[in-house]
Amino acid sequence: MKRIAIIGSGGSGKSTFARHLGEKLQLNVYHLDAILWKPDWTAVSREQQEAIQLQMVSKENWIIDGNYNGTLDLRLKAADCIIFMDMPRKLCVYRILKRNFLYRNKQRPDMAAGCKERFDLNFLKWVWNYPRDKRPNVLLKLQKLSSEKEIVILTSPKEAKDFIEQLKTENPVTVK
Repeated sequence: MKRIAIIGSGGSGKSTFARHLGEKLQLNVYHLDAILWKPDWTAVSREQQEAIQLQMVSKENWIIDGNYNGTLDLRLKAADCIIFMDMPRKLCVYRILKRNFLYRNKQRPDMAAGCKERFDLNFLKWVWNYPRDKRPNVLLKLQKLSSEKEIVILTSPKEAKDFIEQLKTENPVTVK
């Protein structure tokens, strides 16, 4: 595991997991939310997103967390390991609401400068609908890549914690 893409719904714990994994493996961690937004929640263009990510994935090792479906295939193709944070919908929504409360009008550590946390009903709906609207396509992509990539699907906070803990003493077990 040298080039790791971490994907999943908003609120699934991608950024926190990526930080812990990066510490454990001593790899650089790139949070797409911190890179692909400008101050005041202005998104960089699709062309800039691709250029930035092509530069990141050309490096020898990395951990990149984030969805950005328009450029997802670019990261999946370059990764040697893909970790899907497939957490329950209610947990993801709870975490979104919790971080909104904790960081209201403040910048989260994994967010771009000038992007203060705010309540966004459309994002909350996206998270709620992720299992129906996005998850099936993600699982299909992972199935197609399973013969050439290490695929890890984590379905609970305990599984995520155990995965990191396993890295202390042995190679992690791949969950397919």
